[in-house]
Amino acid sequence: MASPSTDDQDSPTPSRRERPSRLTDIAVALLLLVADAVIVVVAGLLLLAVGLGTSEPPRSSSAPRTRDTPAVTWLIIWGGPALAAAGAFVHARLRMPVTAVVQGLFTLACVFLAVAWTRMLLS
Repeated sequence: MASPSTDDQDSPTPSRRERPSRLTDIAVALLLLVADAVIVVVAGLLLLAVGLGTSEPPRSSSAPRTRDTPAVTWLIIWGGPALAAAGAFVHARLRMPVTAVVQGLFTLACVFLAVAWTRMLLS
């Protein structure tokens, strides 16, 4: 029977994960900042385009129309902030403070946009 290798016997099992280097944390934060900015700008432009497209002329005498919003739309609108919050939590658990702050700010932006989308769809 073969004995276990000496590497397994001599290495202590780390009780905590090593924190990624500060440079890695900042690089990931910058990449996510650019991606998050693109997402927020596109979502804002879509909000503006959809909002202007569905608005009625100021002197319209037509009766207000009722619209049913599909559940998938609500899932997309409120799933974004939920995923952003999960990303912030994961980066905080990975001990990447700069990235966690960037993702936390992105979560706030997503919540703001989700509230704006909700107000637009309900009006």
